[in-house]
Amino acid sequence: MKPLLTLLLPLLTNSFLFAGNFSPVHAPNKWSDDYSSVAKLDSLKKWGVYNVHDPSCRLIGDKYYMYSTDAIYHPTREEARRKDIPVGFIQMRSSKNLTDWEFDGWVFDSIPKEAVDWVRSNNNGKGAVNVWAPYIVDCGNGNYRLYYCVSAFGKKTSFIGLAESNRPEGPWQHKGAVVKTDQNSKMNAIDPSVITDDNGRVWMHYGSYFGGLYCVELNPATGLPVREGDQGHLVARRANWRKDNLEAPEIFRNGHSGMYYLFYSYDPLMTTYNVRVARADNAEGPFYDFFGVEVSDTTNNYPVLTAPYKFEGHPGWVGTAHCSVFSDKEGNTFMAHQGRYAPESGMMDLHIRQVFFTPSGWPVVSPERYAGVNPISFKADDLKGEWEIIRVREPRAERNLEAGQILWGEGNLLDGEWNLSEKIEIDPESEDCVFNEEKQILSLRIGDEIIKELIVHSGHDWERETDTVLFTGLDNAGRSVWGKRIK
Repeated sequence: MKPLLTLLLPLLTNSFLFAGNFSPVHAPNKWSDDYSSVAKLDSLKKWGVYNVHDPSCRLIGDKYYMYSTDAIYHPTREEARRKDIPVGFIQMRSSKNLTDWEFDGWVFDSIPKEAVDWVRSNNNGKGAVNVWAPYIVDCGNGNYRLYYCVSAFGKKTSFIGLAESNRPEGPWQHKGAVVKTDQNSKMNAIDPSVITDDNGRVWMHYGSYFGGLYCVELNPATGLPVREGDQGHLVARRANWRKDNLEAPEIFRNGHSGMYYLFYSYDPLMTTYNVRVARADNAEGPFYDFFGVEVSDTTNNYPVLTAPYKFEGHPGWVGTAHCSVFSDKEGNTFMAHQGRYAPESGMMDLHIRQVFFTPSGWPVVSPERYAGVNPISFKADDLKGEWEIIRVREPRAERNLEAGQILWGEGNLLDGEWNLSEKIEIDPESEDCVFNEEKQILSLRIGDEIIKELIVHSGHDWERETDTVLFTGLDNAGRSVWGKRIK
């Protein structure tokens, strides 16, 4: 892999505020994380940040559009049929600011017939009961493509299809099959993510623990494979791939460095779901991890960006993965993913976090969800005080998985699976703390380890309902380190 030049951190959006003598400021949360009171279908217009699973988000014009798997907390299909509501067919949302979201309904009113026929003809007439893991593409010419998946759960019998529209709101017209797999295939046709490289070539990454993640070249004119029937080449696979879950690739290009980043998710979605990332010079790979190891067939890879966590004052989040990575008009980067509310893991809240790139070229995410807080350039004295930090590590308990997942409904974490917080004091005058005010980069000793390249930024403390100063970065083992000033 070519050596990566030190990156310049991109400027944040809007006007930059300059701090001095900063203290956390009270700011009420915009919504409650427990949405049981609006979970029924009668309240679906209130689902703006609720019932979000496998999101795909893009800025189109002056609005962000989000599409997601239609996983819903509690309402049944029988209730939906009585009320003539087309559940199961991809949810749509929109926002102008990434904090206020409107629920706009569903993409389809039925599953495209070609997808149903493929799955059921290869699965004894069963499967194909809903549509999963959409991915939105703005073709830039008034045409929009929506890739989607139909599958037999827990099997390789799957179908990635393509629909098109001249409006992001639809209506959408099915255009054909992109990749089809059955039980004899090496891979699983699920979880697509599409990117156009600098040469105008289009690549789709997809796959799961069934054989790993694959990449296939698409025809820019049609959105379908360049070579009919091509299933692509392997790009990522876990060491114990027959057991350990790997899925949800998301391919993203950093416009400042030109590097391509492949985000993907490890472990069962209801509990220890966590996001990892690898990088490459080319959109089709090969991709390398934090330690320079190729991820196509190797040991488990790093860095770890998100995992189940619990700050003080909150019951915690599990299932924090399957991400979408996208940019705003100013070139700032964000990650959207689901977060399952720990007391009731059937509740899936939308998490949007700002993404930063360290000087070493690795993406890291804010410890807190985005709330539209104005960016601030902090002084060293602004860091002085009591902080709550989390060392985000991979799960340390061994689970017996079925089809790469725990059984549905087993939503509780085991001992050792939580990433819990601790409190520390930061003194910018101490030799253990070095803060570069120009670059907003912090070097901090935590325990026996000096952690460099911590990115300091402003944000909202959802647990304490304050606006405060945060940091995020990676330790020497490629695991996220999160911090927020609380006093």
